[in-house]
Amino acid sequence: MTKPKDSAGGWGALNSSMHFLRREGFLKGNATLLRMNKPGGFDCPGCAWPDPKNHSVAEFCENGVKALTYETTHKRADPALFARHTVSEMRGWDDFTLENTGRLTHPMAYDSGTDHYVGITWEEAFSRIAEQLRSLGSPDEAIFYTSGRTSNEAAFLYQLLGRLYGTNNFPDCSNMCHESSGVGMGESIGTGKGTVSLEDFEKADAIFIFGQNPGTNHPRMLTELQHASKRGAKIVSFNPLMESGLLAFTHPQHPVDMLLNRSTPISSSYYQVSVGGDLAAVRAMIKHILELEESRPGILDHAFIGDQTHGFDAFRAMVKSTSWEELLGQCGLSRQEISEAAETYIRAESVICCWAMGLTQHRHGVANIQEIVNLLLLRGNIGRPGAGPCPVRGHSNVQGDRTMGITEFPTESFLGALEKNFGFTAPRKHGYSVIHAIKAMAEGKARFFLGMGGNFASATPDSDLTWKALSNCDMTVHVSTHLNRSHVIHGKSALILPCLGRSEGDYQASGRQSVTVEDSMSMVHASTGINKPASPELWSEPAIVAGIGRALFPDGPVDWESLVGDYDLIRGRIEAVIPGFEGYNARIKERGGFHLRNPASHREWKTGTGKANFSANPLPDLSIAPGRLRLTTVRSHNQYNTTVYDYGDRYRGIEGERRVIFLNGEDMRGLGLDEGVRVTLRSHSGDGVVRRAPGFRPVAYSIPRGCAAAYFPETNVLVGIDDHALKSFTPMSKYIEITLEREQG
Repeated sequence: MTKPKDSAGGWGALNSSMHFLRREGFLKGNATLLRMNKPGGFDCPGCAWPDPKNHSVAEFCENGVKALTYETTHKRADPALFARHTVSEMRGWDDFTLENTGRLTHPMAYDSGTDHYVGITWEEAFSRIAEQLRSLGSPDEAIFYTSGRTSNEAAFLYQLLGRLYGTNNFPDCSNMCHESSGVGMGESIGTGKGTVSLEDFEKADAIFIFGQNPGTNHPRMLTELQHASKRGAKIVSFNPLMESGLLAFTHPQHPVDMLLNRSTPISSSYYQVSVGGDLAAVRAMIKHILELEESRPGILDHAFIGDQTHGFDAFRAMVKSTSWEELLGQCGLSRQEISEAAETYIRAESVICCWAMGLTQHRHGVANIQEIVNLLLLRGNIGRPGAGPCPVRGHSNVQGDRTMGITEFPTESFLGALEKNFGFTAPRKHGYSVIHAIKAMAEGKARFFLGMGGNFASATPDSDLTWKALSNCDMTVHVSTHLNRSHVIHGKSALILPCLGRSEGDYQASGRQSVTVEDSMSMVHASTGINKPASPELWSEPAIVAGIGRALFPDGPVDWESLVGDYDLIRGRIEAVIPGFEGYNARIKERGGFHLRNPASHREWKTGTGKANFSANPLPDLSIAPGRLRLTTVRSHNQYNTTVYDYGDRYRGIEGERRVIFLNGEDMRGLGLDEGVRVTLRSHSGDGVVRRAPGFRPVAYSIPRGCAAAYFPETNVLVGIDDHALKSFTPMSKYIEITLEREQG
């Protein structure tokens, strides 16, 4: 272990990028990198941070390099690899070893007689899937999972396929990340999407960042934060761990800063809130503001509150009745720190609040989001320049997939438009979220699983139960670019369908195709791959969906071949079904694409009250038994979601390993631990099931006492299936009650 970094980017990012370019045999040349996130080029398959209007020469980050080299690697998980290794053998490999085998090249089917995957033709694969689906007793026995990489065109066809089949079982990765944001904001302001744009970051006087680590998860966001810091905007961070990307940043593409090794401070204030204590911290700020208002009237935007909001008086009364002792005890911050943060909020004319999984993956995840909205509403910080809520999404099209209808509870208006345009009756029964899908498969109520991208077996909570659930299925099918855990934890029969990567040319009957994606700020733009595919046997995701549709519904009503032959036709159907996509094919040809209108950003509140709602949620019960710790899961810097690019975590000073647990130094001494021992993590869920994760090395780190952090997916095994957020069912991966058991030897 080395000393954690006090600044992100810089020479470390440059050296890391060169390491991955060399390791993966990156032979496509700089031209490929220079086409990423550019008009006419392709969208980075990584995060959903938007592209600026004025692009730099190199519009990518270190993580973008990792994602691209991962996709363009010279390594191949081809039939020869599957012939050399049984599935049982590969099941013993860790996640990095599995994915480091390289790109999948051929459709493969599991042969239970030999315990090997063997080659299969595309038509045979589609035929088997159709036969399996026809054999089910009910359409609701099928699960159609979607990851956030899936393009708008593929997602639209995919939901059409599932609803034509007769089910709304569309669990997706949103269930596991920002579902709490969607539910919370939907109730509060009538939309689940953020209301700000990149231009608002140029106008904000203060940017508050809660439960987010942009240095690792959204590195291009650091460019906006750097600009904001340089022009004097205040950046206030709340995070249990001290994260280098929130401390300072050296832009690797700024030669002078690199030569001088000069970094820009990012956070003007940094508060290490206790794990689970964000709601209390924000409410404490609100309490301070309300108390000041009594002695200094005019701090609140009374006109906005009176005209645009509902429920303020009840909310104010609840805040007033909450004691300072309880608020400070939960958040772990001092009264002085809360006062400082609140004063920064008051002094700023325009405020943006950003957040990520650190807020959503709690029992009180929805309440966390609504408390931030409450804070913004106090001074009218929604619906005007430089202000608003900003949930920062993970995967590149996770927001777009929801817009395309990937949801287990579609609206009646969406289903009605779908029926009108395709001539069938869509199902109305709500489908399964991720949590409910796992339970249904484990209980034998669902027998077929199709994963459009992602790595369901590793991304989900309660790993042992999830693996049992997948194994229970009669068939599991995965559309993937790389071998992963979900291929070796499979159903009684299993298929792997290899697909094109985002950077690869997609040629159909009418020629080269573009797909479209929607970023975190509702910008929709085209992505056009340029590289030669890793294998001539790869199909695009829309073509794979169309192949299944053609085999399952040979007599219509959908002409799958025509749609997939020209993606303009798919977009034409999207335009006909989903409001906001008028002129779709023409508008994606505009530089930077187009923006989907967000009513809340115009102070149009699509809520039951017709106004923005203050939410009076009670504080959560954060009490834990003596000797226990609150564990939050985190990514390493060499990781994107469940994709592990390498061992180690440069920013936190970890080299060559992942099974580490970050602890407060005083907690380590109190527990009699040092960095030379190994411990087993044991979680304490409400269901009483004993869940353990062995082989972790304690590491002293800057984190509040009583708190701990460790990487996922290794710690997903500790999250009980019923440990999820109220209302949103988002797994509680950021608040796991654990004890440490010292291992012998």
